[in-house]
Amino acid sequence: MTVASDFMGHELSTEEKRVLKREKRMMRITRATGPLTAIGLGWSVPLMKMAAGDDRRSNMKILWKGFVVPILGILGFLAVWAALAPTVQTSLGTVPGPAQVADQVGSLYADWERTQEAKAAFYERQEARNQQMIEAGYADRVQIRAYTGAPTYQQQIMTSLQTVFLGFLLATIIAVPVGIACGLSSTINGALNPLIQIFKPVSPLAWLPIVTMIVSALYVNASDALPKSMVVSAITVTLCSLWPTLINTSLGVASIDKDLVNVGKVLQLSTAKTITKLVLPSAMPLIFTGLRLSLGVGWMVLIAAEMLAQNPGLGKFVWDEFQNGSSDSLARIIVAVITIGIVGFILDRIMAALQSAFTFSGTR
Repeated sequence: MTVASDFMGHELSTEEKRVLKREKRMMRITRATGPLTAIGLGWSVPLMKMAAGDDRRSNMKILWKGFVVPILGILGFLAVWAALAPTVQTSLGTVPGPAQVADQVGSLYADWERTQEAKAAFYERQEARNQQMIEAGYADRVQIRAYTGAPTYQQQIMTSLQTVFLGFLLATIIAVPVGIACGLSSTINGALNPLIQIFKPVSPLAWLPIVTMIVSALYVNASDALPKSMVVSAITVTLCSLWPTLINTSLGVASIDKDLVNVGKVLQLSTAKTITKLVLPSAMPLIFTGLRLSLGVGWMVLIAAEMLAQNPGLGKFVWDEFQNGSSDSLARIIVAVITIGIVGFILDRIMAALQSAFTFSGTR
């Protein structure tokens, strides 16, 4: 029998070595449980535990509840959808079922491929034409133009993501400092709380005309990288999504242990150090909760804002398909609805992973 020695000089048998390796694997899996759960992959943990030799029966129960049951729920929803969709008649025909929607996913991807081919051909022709101009001695007439074809579905998704992140960033920059001030000072909180309660429930459809007029008046020389429609949509997202972060930040700061504040006073810490060393670490779980809520609200608000501001994102895609009224429009709108839901879920999982990484008590 092969043997080895541990740090105490005790000789380990082959069986003991196997048990030790298994325990180390289980420790690694346990450490990975939090991050995997945060990004929505918690169902993989029982699989890894079973592969490491853990109890199969208990892990199968966890896998059943965490993976198989949700899959069955999705399949059941698809079955009900496929059965009921043909029975509902609209002005554009019957409601498309899962198969028709899947066909439109393929159609949108084919549109993207055709656009990429047209884009490549455009630049090839431009390069060839410019090369001929150079060879003919007319280098000063060479022009470089960007391809200006209609945006693809993938590009519209990216535009929506850029817009929501811009709005979310502005909301965070405003909400976190104001929330800290409200949490630290009852006077500031008393002054701002009525305004928060008044503006918090305002719909994006009410903000949009005001934002549009102000942006049109102030943002005269719009750049191609930051078009006016994107600025309008982003500011509308900011105005509707900053409140959860502001309120949760204020609550988190106000509820920190008073002993920590007293310690800061005893050590004569500056206000900046008190906030960065004592206040923020204690309030971080609630701040991240607010950020997750704000991002979710911002993503919902964005679609309505893009519809009216005509920002070339998912909201405009839905509106254009609704206005188009073709036989495929309803299926494409459903594709957009599913895309919006999936992207929203992914954004929430990203925020949950960040919360798990930067706090000790992240909510998942």
